[in-house]
Amino acid sequence: MPPAGVKTARPAHRCTECGYASAKWVGRCPECQAWGTIQESGSTAPALRSVAAGPVTAPARPIAEVELAGARAVPTGIGEFDRVLGGGLVPGAVLLVAGEPGVGKSTLLLEVAHRVAANNGPALVVSGEESAGQVRLRAERIGALHERLYLAAETDLSAVLSHVEQVNPTLLVLDSVQTVRSPGEGTDGGATQVRAVAGALTAVAKSRGMTTILVGHVTKDGAIAGPRTLEHLVDVVIAFDGERHSTLRLVRATKNRFGPADEIGCFEIGDAGVVGVPDPSALFVSRRASPVPGSCVTVTMEGSRPLLAEVQALVASSSGGGSPRRAVSGLDAQRVAMVNAVVERRGGVKLADADVFAASVGGVRIAEPAADLALALAIASASRDRALPSGMIALGEVGLSGEIRRVGGTGRRLAEAARQGYRVAFVPEDSGNPPPGMRLIEVPDLGSAFQRVF
Repeated sequence: MPPAGVKTARPAHRCTECGYASAKWVGRCPECQAWGTIQESGSTAPALRSVAAGPVTAPARPIAEVELAGARAVPTGIGEFDRVLGGGLVPGAVLLVAGEPGVGKSTLLLEVAHRVAANNGPALVVSGEESAGQVRLRAERIGALHERLYLAAETDLSAVLSHVEQVNPTLLVLDSVQTVRSPGEGTDGGATQVRAVAGALTAVAKSRGMTTILVGHVTKDGAIAGPRTLEHLVDVVIAFDGERHSTLRLVRATKNRFGPADEIGCFEIGDAGVVGVPDPSALFVSRRASPVPGSCVTVTMEGSRPLLAEVQALVASSSGGGSPRRAVSGLDAQRVAMVNAVVERRGGVKLADADVFAASVGGVRIAEPAADLALALAIASASRDRALPSGMIALGEVGLSGEIRRVGGTGRRLAEAARQGYRVAFVPEDSGNPPPGMRLIEVPDLGSAFQRVF
């Protein structure tokens, strides 16, 4: 028992995902809503202590005198990857590449390491999931063998750092950060272990000016496995997406300290590895001899790149006695439900007793409101069983009152559609001048759009 009048320090509990502190244990973190991440971490009342001034790494200088030579991006030679990064790899930067198993992360990064070794300096690939022989076989298949490309299979952090000292690479690829362990830092693959490994490699990368790419796992919900602080530690977070039944792969930057965080790179995976697709619009649009009901083409913006995308809808009589079905693939389900309601209420299309299916073509995911008008026209076309005119696109956001609103980047969207051979565009009012060879049909609301089309 403590002496009378002396208060004992209560144990503190801290979330391993976001760092939220609590005086007592709870099952769900109130800050990040994660389950089972609150762990006991000592006292809630740490003693405050003064800190004296110490030595600095470099004196402060006027910002105009700071050198830029070590902060400029170096192109890798893979155009689509450089587009996502904002020009290339920055010396000393730490990148986190995450994606589902088998999507092609290791293959793409092996090709990146090969290009860096051939053009910029030694590159080191450390695999914690595969043997060196397995990686060598993949390198032979995609033609990624080079005398300055080094390979090691390690799962211990100290061994990885020893390889870095020996090779002195300009690029380090670690596949993956969850398989490397740091002694005395929790369980293998746990949040504490992953944070310690990422923190140590980040410090080494900054001190040596070595670009480091960490491969990360994802959970079944699509989130990056490990603590949330992992994404804060690194400079760039890249998501590698793709459907297993499709050869298309999309690379997105969700965080980028050196460039835009909304660019997209398109790749196609095959026997020769992961190959960039510089003009991917044709992948997302069906090519038919004649138009079919329930299909409409729109133009989405991925960063600064306009992409043609096709939206398809199918309206069928409901077979069950209960509520009609609403199935969505590649689109935002909430937005599809809203457009369905507006089409029925403001457009006069009866959908209450019909099953409605909506999907995008080619595995592309469409989430922006600019595709609302195309989706509404596709639903109305499927309901009336009448095909839309060929060579037509539709752009515009649909409001709850049925009005058609303008969207950003209309000029670039229309120019891309004209380049692909489309000659008629349904757009909101005051959308500007059309590109050469294209006719604009401005519609103020959904009813006017249906009247002009049908």
